[in-house]
Amino acid sequence: MATRKQVAQLAGVSPSTVSRLLNGDDTLSIKDETRRRIMQACVELGYGGAFRPSIAVLDAPPSGEELQDAYFAELRDVFKQCADDMGFEPLTFVASPQELTDRATAFDGFVTLGATTFPRKELEALHDALPHGVCVDTNPAPALFDSVQPDLSQTMLDALDALMAAGRTHIAFLGGVGSIMGLHSYPEDIRTLAFRNWSERLQLDTEGLVYAEGLFTVDNGRALGERIIAEHRNAMPDGLIVAADVLAVGALQAMNAAGVRVPDDMAVISINNQSIARYTSPALSSYAIDQRELARTALSTLVDGLRHERKVRRHVLLSTELVVRGSFVPRR
Repeated sequence: MATRKQVAQLAGVSPSTVSRLLNGDDTLSIKDETRRRIMQACVELGYGGAFRPSIAVLDAPPSGEELQDAYFAELRDVFKQCADDMGFEPLTFVASPQELTDRATAFDGFVTLGATTFPRKELEALHDALPHGVCVDTNPAPALFDSVQPDLSQTMLDALDALMAAGRTHIAFLGGVGSIMGLHSYPEDIRTLAFRNWSERLQLDTEGLVYAEGLFTVDNGRALGERIIAEHRNAMPDGLIVAADVLAVGALQAMNAAGVRVPDDMAVISINNQSIARYTSPALSSYAIDQRELARTALSTLVDGLRHERKVRRHVLLSTELVVRGSFVPRR
């Protein structure tokens, strides 16, 4: 078991400085770099005393859509609570990689929220300044940082399997433009890619049934839903998978306006299981992403990286679970 004296020797400070820092002495005045050196020494020696890592949150979600904003607002609160439960210092939120790089000496590591694509040079500079980071929901730089994400490819396969088991074989997809994991910005979301891949493997004819463009907004969901109805009025899809609840809200509005009966004419499955899913007409069957598990796993992965100075990047996929409501009821 390491002692505070050993921590002090490794960090190059006095044992009293270590004691005052770990005991939360408000009168202690030390440089951020010194504080970080002491905390890193605690990690390297496995000293468990009162180690409370200081973690930044690179908070860069898409903005402008109320339902998307609500999702990320809830996720922020979940992260704050998990960090508190795990004994971390209160999280500090920053808005850009540049800001985080400039303040790197104040933190032991970071997590990211949102799917904003950043320039390669900014991410490389961030890694040089603060190498321990975990990206949540997506990963803009898999070779540089760890990630924790819902397994959306498996979710898409599960949704297709459930619809097919219920006798639905003329299945459409409605999504928006996103980015696939990596430093490249592709005009295709991972859910769209997975739908195309799995439907082909399952020998489903989805020619002309993939509607994936534009933003993740209610208005875009409504517009794409209207296109599906207009272009397939004589051979309407009997199943629809929607990439996110925010799009599904608009799609259901379009169907209600056109007299398309859900789920009788078209069964609808979505992803995210936001609170709005309970209040649509009909209520939306949606795959739940466990935000608390996302946060807990991300913070645990970050601590593991700090403790072991791990050089191999770790990418964790979490399963999702269908919450059944009126828009689709699976066959038992």
